[in-house]
Amino acid sequence: MREKAFHSLGRDGAFKMKKQKPLGRGAGVLLPVSCLPSDYGIGSFGQAAYDFVDFLSAAGQSYWQVLPLGPTGYGDSPYQSFSAFAGNPYYIDLQTLAEQGLLHRSEAQAPDWGTRPDWVDYAKIYKNRFAVLKKAWSRSGWEQDPDFSSFCEKNSFWLEDYALFMALKDSFEGQPWQSWPKEIRLRQPAALQSYKDRLKGETAFWQYLQYLFFTQWKKLKDYANQKKIQIIGDIPIYVAMDSADVWANSGLFQMDEDRQPLAVAGVPPDLFSSTGQLWGNPLYDWSAMERDGFSWWKRRIAASADWYDLIRIDHFIGIVHYYSIPAKEKTAMNGRWVPGPGEKLLAAITPALGGKRIIAEDLGVVTPQVRRLLRKSGYPGMKLMEFAFDSSSANEYLPCHFEKNTVVYGGTHDNETLAGFFGPGQSRKMLQFARRYLNVSQNVQIPWGIIRSAYASCADTVIFQLQDFLGLDNRARINTPSTLGGNWCWRLVKGQLGGGLAVRIQEMVKLYDR
Repeated sequence: MREKAFHSLGRDGAFKMKKQKPLGRGAGVLLPVSCLPSDYGIGSFGQAAYDFVDFLSAAGQSYWQVLPLGPTGYGDSPYQSFSAFAGNPYYIDLQTLAEQGLLHRSEAQAPDWGTRPDWVDYAKIYKNRFAVLKKAWSRSGWEQDPDFSSFCEKNSFWLEDYALFMALKDSFEGQPWQSWPKEIRLRQPAALQSYKDRLKGETAFWQYLQYLFFTQWKKLKDYANQKKIQIIGDIPIYVAMDSADVWANSGLFQMDEDRQPLAVAGVPPDLFSSTGQLWGNPLYDWSAMERDGFSWWKRRIAASADWYDLIRIDHFIGIVHYYSIPAKEKTAMNGRWVPGPGEKLLAAITPALGGKRIIAEDLGVVTPQVRRLLRKSGYPGMKLMEFAFDSSSANEYLPCHFEKNTVVYGGTHDNETLAGFFGPGQSRKMLQFARRYLNVSQNVQIPWGIIRSAYASCADTVIFQLQDFLGLDNRARINTPSTLGGNWCWRLVKGQLGGGLAVRIQEMVKLYDR
């Protein structure tokens, strides 16, 4: 029945996409879960998350956009996760576990979670978090818990591989799976069974963490929905090389017989990088995926539709054409563009959405083919106002050129904050143009001028980072692409959302009918 709701049959018998309906007029805030305040070193699904939902409601917002929620590895990037299906155990709220009797409060408070309330110290989180969570697991009675058993059964298609992957990674001292012994790296049946038997307890621990994660997340999401706040989730188009997804499904990726990549993902040189960006993610074997009806992608989208109310697909242009870099290259300079699956993939995944909608991150090389697919699918694309003031009034990122079916941002997690971007280091020409366009007299007024201009525009949806509402400079920047260290670390401090900010935002929501 679900397919009939979203597809119609063409004369050739193939399913055709039905155009997605627009989102409607609304506004939201982008804030990663990791950025929430907490006493345990990183944001979680605890009370601060519920308080933030209350703030969004008071501010008249319709959306909370989060970054990918998957478990992170080296570099701490949520876009390089150990699984496209699993959740990050860091976000499991320890206070909630204490209230459930799974932890003593002293056990949650004892570790050194870091000295700065506005900063995540990932080294300390990694060192201490899992030891505390193992204490909770040991008291959980998981063997006799019917809800845990039901969760494992429902999610077995990804959970068993992920839990074994993490148990193996621990047993091999954190090494990436491509460095594991050949028999388990290649998933030889006898080796798989041997390690499953040997690591049975460790595997159960990783399964139980996922049960805790999704139990807490569902409760938070339900609370947000009751407050009429929809969650926008963010899924990377690619998965990490060091992930359970690639280890367990290597035939769906461009890999050789020894499970080494033939080509990897990235983007070519541009104004921001003279050598391009070498992401290093394995590329999909789209032909192999098409032969089995894109089943892995269907499962991924169905899982995301359970997690979120809307799904933002990062690097959407990679569905139309992707940049392929030979695996042995050290930079992205010698790659080439290759056609992607395009409409075939979108037609396949639409039934899995279950009525949820997609936002397309179409920044980058937006070709006529990308624009055509966006029009045909009905997915809203994105506009960034930090890109608007570098040329002339003909710039498509200026609000006077927006289309209704658009999601407008000041900047994304990869960009500077508005206060940082339009700060003292910016060119006089750009600042002058921005002041004139926004009708403000001082540079310090530009960020709120941009927010007001976006809210007043015809674009259906407007999303700004919380840092921009707070007027914070680049010390609150989330990520600087192609750099290691200091990213994904900024956090909101308790009490920082006071001072009538919600009232000020709500006034604009009412004024501009959002």
